[in-house]
Amino acid sequence: MKIRDILAKGEPTLSFEVFPPKTEDKYETVEQAATEIARLKPAFMSVTYGAGGGTSRYTVDIAAAVQAQGVTPIAHLTCVSSTREKVASVLEELKKRKIENVLALRGDIPADGRVEKDYRYASELIREIRGTGDFCIGAACYPEGHVESENKTQDIHYLKEKVEAGCDFVTTQMFFDNNILYNYLYRIREAGVTVPVIAGIMPVTSKSQIKRICAMSGTYLPMRFKAIVDRFGDNPAAMKQAGIAYATEQIIDLLANRVNGIHIYSMNKPDVAARIRESLSEILK
Repeated sequence: MKIRDILAKGEPTLSFEVFPPKTEDKYETVEQAATEIARLKPAFMSVTYGAGGGTSRYTVDIAAAVQAQGVTPIAHLTCVSSTREKVASVLEELKKRKIENVLALRGDIPADGRVEKDYRYASELIREIRGTGDFCIGAACYPEGHVESENKTQDIHYLKEKVEAGCDFVTTQMFFDNNILYNYLYRIREAGVTVPVIAGIMPVTSKSQIKRICAMSGTYLPMRFKAIVDRFGDNPAAMKQAGIAYATEQIIDLLANRVNGIHIYSMNKPDVAARIRESLSEILK
């Protein structure tokens, strides 16, 4: 099923993200985690392309495993580490597996700085995918602005280019203050961006995650969130419980304010996904 059709129903949706293994010997562990999360019956599940595209060969396999559980998958595809030949090959494989959804991203620059030259921006990849078949195409958006954009106005301009190239919906980068999203939604609607926006939520379950998050995206951390980390960060079990509770509270507020699409960056953790799903059992009925 195409995600654009799921979103068109206008009902609250909960989806989860998993990432492929870094090495082949970890494949079965990741596939099992993805299968367990799929058993929660989310609206759909996304499967990332791996850092720098290095584990991209597993993306389609994991997406197919999700689909075998009766859950709609969306496979990530990045252009920074892909040639046109590689993109064509992946899209052909997705067609063979009857996977209809693709999340088109520029992708992170690899640590060694080596990038392919066929695409510069996600909008170029989106346009290429749109011309190869009837895929439902998602893209990323950045409520706080992309770290490489000069300002938010420029960032929204790039978002419009993605929409004009043919993306059907966008998913946000993680954020920890819902007001940031509400302000962003107002600005992009004023700019003429009308595609569905899915809110990306990261349950922070360990203190170490914070450093990685800040280093990668510079995401704003509200004082209320910092207080949780200060109080519980050195107690792993307490931090996990508090992080799940904080994410759940964010989701409830978003749903109450008619942000119906919720995407959880679940980090291959079925227990975290299950606890959030259970906390929303009546709300999502």
